[in-house]
Amino acid sequence: MLISFLRRMSIAKHHIPSFGFGFHTTTSIHKHTPNNHLFFSSSSSSSMELEMEQVGHVHYNHTLPSKHPRWNARESFEFMSLKPWQPINHFYLNLVHSYSSLSILFPSQALLNDNDTAIPPPLSDKIELESVAPKNRTGRWERATFKIVLSYHGGSFDGWQKQPGLNTVQSVVEASLGKFVDERKTQLLKDRGLPIEGCATVAGRTDKGVTGLQQVCSFYTWDKDVNPRDIEDAINHAAPGKLRVISVSKVSRAFHPNFSAKWRHYLYIFPLISKGYRDQSNGNGDVSDYNGILDSACKEELESEKKSYMFSVRKVNRLLRELEGKLLSYKMFARDTKASRNEGPPTECFLYHARAMEARLPITDFGEETSVMCVELVANRFLRKMVRVLVATSIREAAAGAEDDALLKLMDATCRRATAPPAPPDGLCLVDVGYAEFDPKKCFIQEE
Repeated sequence: MLISFLRRMSIAKHHIPSFGFGFHTTTSIHKHTPNNHLFFSSSSSSSMELEMEQVGHVHYNHTLPSKHPRWNARESFEFMSLKPWQPINHFYLNLVHSYSSLSILFPSQALLNDNDTAIPPPLSDKIELESVAPKNRTGRWERATFKIVLSYHGGSFDGWQKQPGLNTVQSVVEASLGKFVDERKTQLLKDRGLPIEGCATVAGRTDKGVTGLQQVCSFYTWDKDVNPRDIEDAINHAAPGKLRVISVSKVSRAFHPNFSAKWRHYLYIFPLISKGYRDQSNGNGDVSDYNGILDSACKEELESEKKSYMFSVRKVNRLLRELEGKLLSYKMFARDTKASRNEGPPTECFLYHARAMEARLPITDFGEETSVMCVELVANRFLRKMVRVLVATSIREAAAGAEDDALLKLMDATCRRATAPPAPPDGLCLVDVGYAEFDPKKCFIQEE
């Protein structure tokens, strides 16, 4: 069977289709010339395993114009992962604790509320939720639905979705809601030998390491005596310092955190300099060489291939601005989904807002202020890991000196290797989920 598999792979390498975005393969298989059969040395199993790994290995060959060669996937990953993420993780933790505020990053642009709280007021319209307040119902319509707005630190959890043996936000929240489950459901769970837990529906699942500043979920029960304050207290005591309830309100059972939402608001904070390095901006808004790869070996490797190890924040902003106001298919910027699917949810997303600017994190326990790039994205929906791939690809294209419409052209790629690997989750946070029409004046980054 092994020989049959390799024979098929040998034939397949001659039938690789050609696309506008080219790629090539490297396949290494030894042949026994007398019988013209595939041959592997029995004395070296390690070499056979190495050749197996090389079969069908695909390298992406970019054809879009750029001033410098683009980073490959490994170089992009190293550029992202070697950055100092501790100050950003600490900043997000302070936001969850209400010790800091996002307005610190945008002193001249952010909309400040009267109390200057750590997290900005929800951009969603409260009047719309009040207009669908629950009316007197009977039977199955008598249940009470609660909208819960949460803030949690991504570095303290293994993502949102409940998974066996992992500490996830959903598992903590649903365990806290168990005491508010009605008697009928409680008995049903006991009969099936299941834990007494509530069911929380969320606006959008976040990956491990992603912070949620105003994540929205809902919970319903037929218990008429449940008070919103009791729900708030139960969740706040579940994981103090890591998970905090911002608000709990009773809404119509027609409310759905995901399907009722009209937009999602994300912010990605990317560190520009490491500890001990000074700001070397050239003063005109384009960031200079302190955005480069600091590892000398990686830097020498890029220089030998004439690849740039610097990028401009202003260039990233220009690349992202090309996406605003357009309904596009972002399947090349998604991960963990089929790249070419014709069934299931659509891959089109409408980006209302896509901007980038330079900012500074306040002084933390990790040293002096940190210069960062903030990427702000607002869309009607996002695909899996789409924000992180957009950030990483924008940085790669900016470093390569690509044209401003490079991200638009990558939409037509036929292979996801055309886009960069996802940026680390440490820099990403879900700022808010909106249930009213989007208002661009309420975004943080306004200046071009």
